[in-house]
Amino acid sequence: LKNVLEFSIVSSGINAEYGEENSIDHSMSCKRGGFVAVRHDCVRDFLTAELDKVCYDTKAEPHLLEVRGAKLPPGTITEDGARLDIRTRGFWGPMDCTYFDVRVFNPRAQSNETQDIPQTYAKHEEGKKKNYLHRILEVEKASFTPLVMSTTGGLGQEFSRTLKQLADKKSRKTGYTYQECIRYLRVRLSFSMVRSITCSIRGYRGRNKNDGSSSDLYHTY
Repeated sequence: LKNVLEFSIVSSGINAEYGEENSIDHSMSCKRGGFVAVRHDCVRDFLTAELDKVCYDTKAEPHLLEVRGAKLPPGTITEDGARLDIRTRGFWGPMDCTYFDVRVFNPRAQSNETQDIPQTYAKHEEGKKKNYLHRILEVEKASFTPLVMSTTGGLGQEFSRTLKQLADKKSRKTGYTYQECIRYLRVRLSFSMVRSITCSIRGYRGRNKNDGSSSDLYHTY
């Protein structure tokens, strides 16, 4: 919660084995323990469940079709077996197929701290589009929307537009007002982020002494 409200958190000291400061900035980016992936998956799973209620043919982590010689711009991911986070139909149009891909970034990371927040959101959105947009348009014959969110709870422009469309469709289907639906979606996303951040800060990044592994055992935070 302190991270979302941008309060400072006192470091819990230096990890003796790895020489890294157990700060909030480190905990938001450290991939040991899988907490970065969990943070991403919480957002993906929530959106998949909500999209499935108002659209059809919704699927998490669908495999993309093989490129098979299609000429795509440099930077496009063309490997076989590539997957995006969500696919659904009937979101932007009655029969349209749409792919979504989620990215949750830490605005305090070194790669982001020199830019202002709007630039950072735009950078991550453009990065996703560079990787997948033309492949989705040319091979899948579908549309692509990058969903960029920060660990402080902010949303990129594409994510905000998607959330508004989702709230509108949810309102039409359930009978609740648009204001109630958009509030519900934003609150659920915010609490999902708070829970995952708490795990990142307080979570255990080590191995069990009894699992037969080496003595690479350490606590952080």
